[in-house]
Amino acid sequence: MSEDSGQAYLEEVRRAINAYKGMAENAMLQVNEEEMFRQIDPESNSIALLVKHLAGNMRSRWTDFLTSDGEKPTRHREQEFENSPGSTRADVMRWWEEGWQRFSSVINALKPEDLQRTVSIRGEQYSVLKAINVASLHYAYHIGQIVLLAKHFRANNWKSLSIPKPGQEVFKPAR
Repeated sequence: MSEDSGQAYLEEVRRAINAYKGMAENAMLQVNEEEMFRQIDPESNSIALLVKHLAGNMRSRWTDFLTSDGEKPTRHREQEFENSPGSTRADVMRWWEEGWQRFSSVINALKPEDLQRTVSIRGEQYSVLKAINVASLHYAYHIGQIVLLAKHFRANNWKSLSIPKPGQEVFKPAR
């Protein structure tokens, strides 16, 4: 990969993931405290659990990204899918911001030449480029779930995050 291509890739990753982060944040702004923690059935995740999982993944993957395995021994993935009694919306948003800060600080520091380096995740070797792709797609997948839940809870009061259905509000491009 040329340096120009690598730089273009990193810029696109930054742009795209920030757009998805903003989409999730705009969806979460539309739900109330109870809805943030609501599970639609016993086997589903709430928005809060999805955020807790994303934050746990980001903390593990992006701490010492280039120098240690991306699955830290301190991570307890199963607990990311368990409700934390007494947690509040403010806690959820703090987890969210801490996870994204960790991810963004690494992505913003990477140089095009880093993309061909090798990192380890669960003992498996990945190029940095592949690790970024895997993580970004994983985050987008869960952000889609967050948006779906928020839209479900808001029903007719949902404010579109993109191009609304015909006959609804006028499309406003993201900033």
